[in-house]
Amino acid sequence: MARAAVPGRLGERLRWRPAELTGRRAESALAHTLAFDVPGWPGHLAGQHVDVRLTAEDGYSTQRSYSLASAPDADRIELTVQRVRDGEVSPYLADVLDVGDLVEVRGPVGGWFVWRPEQTEPVLLVAGGSGLVPLMAMVRTRRAAGSKAPFRLLYSVRSPEDRLYVSELDGSEPGLETVCIYTRGAPAGWPRPAGRLAARDLSEAGWPPRSAPLCYVCGPTGFVETAADLLVDLGHAPERIRTERFGPSGG
Repeated sequence: MARAAVPGRLGERLRWRPAELTGRRAESALAHTLAFDVPGWPGHLAGQHVDVRLTAEDGYSTQRSYSLASAPDADRIELTVQRVRDGEVSPYLADVLDVGDLVEVRGPVGGWFVWRPEQTEPVLLVAGGSGLVPLMAMVRTRRAAGSKAPFRLLYSVRSPEDRLYVSELDGSEPGLETVCIYTRGAPAGWPRPAGRLAARDLSEAGWPPRSAPLCYVCGPTGFVETAADLLVDLGHAPERIRTERFGPSGG
């Protein structure tokens, strides 16, 4: 049974909880989706994230933040972790953590960069690389809730091999339009040459400003700043643009 996060219970949400890995699946050569059971999970909203803490036998601990990839689903959460070269946490999560192993999680965290099923206005999702993860939680929440809110997703990724959630973003879901742009290597015959996100991409694949869409942009800092500026230049109201960015964290 789905359960939404309860506003105001800050102490409850910031308590560390044991999380048991119950399954994993590969999304790309570098990324895996990890499913955890978290007893007593307070619920979350699409777009929120969690802190994950690892503790060694000698007491050393380290933590990283990861976006939630799943729709609300009782005590079960999913994270998609992309391995960072020479990283400290992501290689362990992506390659070593086994079913039945425990980590600790804290959250959910965040209240601005979220989408709720009761929202009905058009939505534009703009993802750069693994910035797709929290936006995928929005797509899945929309699907689980049976929402009719029209979604459009513009997904910027290096190459076809780097794409996440390929089977779910195959263009068959009613009310969800997905356009991929490739920055390093496009497939043979692809209608758009490889290159960085441009105003034309947002104009052609996104909603016109007169539709007053709610825009969610997530990815590396440079990508997010560029995309947000382009949206404003195209006439979208700044207050209708919500951004989430990430940068180097040690992996």
